Order: sequence, then C-alpha cells, then structure tokens
Amino acid sequence: MIPAIAVLKAVAEKKYAGELSFSFEPDPALLDIPYVTFGSPVRAELAYEIFEDNSVEVRGTLTFTLRGLCSRCLAEAEREIRSEAEGVFVAGKPEDDEYVYRGGTVELSEFLRDSVMFALPQRLLCGTCEEE
Repeated sequence: MIPAIAVLKAVAEKKYAGELSFSFEPDPALLDIPYVTFGSPVRAELAYEIFEDNSVEVRGTLTFTLRGLCSRCLAEAEREIRSEAEGVFVAGKPEDDEYVYRGGTVELSEFLRDSVMFALPQRLLCGTCEEE
C-alpha cells in the first residue's frame, strides 16, 4: 500500500519534514521490454519537506529488480535498478514539472508510477552481453 502525506495535519502539528519507507507492486503495463517482468516489488525510501506555501518536495530512492530474457541473446537475465526520484507537489495550479494535490493530502501514486517509468532501461541484457 502506498502511503499519503497529510499536509494540513503535518502543518497543524508543526512537522514540516518526514520520511517514508515502504514497498509497492509496480504496474506491469509500464514494461515494454519483451519477455521481461518485475522481479520484485519496488522499495521506496523517501523524505519529504513542506514549505511555507504548503508545497511539498519529495525525494528519495527507488529500488527494484527486472527479470527475464536478455534482449540480445535470450539468456536468463536479472538486473537490480536503483533510481533517484524527486518531485514537487503544489495545491492549486501546477507548473510544467509539478504534481497537484487536493484536500490537503499528497497522493504519491502518479509520482511513483512516473519515477519507475523513467528508471526503466530500454532493454535488459545478461552479464555476457552487457560486457560486449
């Protein structure tokens, strides 16, 4: 389950920063590499900060495994992906690179989906093909 950040509650309690650590199942539809699947849930280690204008910056690391057949030689292959994720959430009208939150709660689903998608390689290679 993906947690949410209760911005209004945090501001009322004067807690302007925090950390989140959780795992979630990624959307298999994100993968467009033939014969490859997610080999593990995505592990998210995130930190957030709430600013004076109630915008929220979220940063952290996502880690997951891809498993399947090498895109070049079709041998079994597995690769751990570790990627940095960063996003800004605003209440109201967003800029080009910002996410919107409503009702005083930041829902992280879209941000995490985008972050996993951007972390995916174009192909999965086995150890032999990767060295060539």
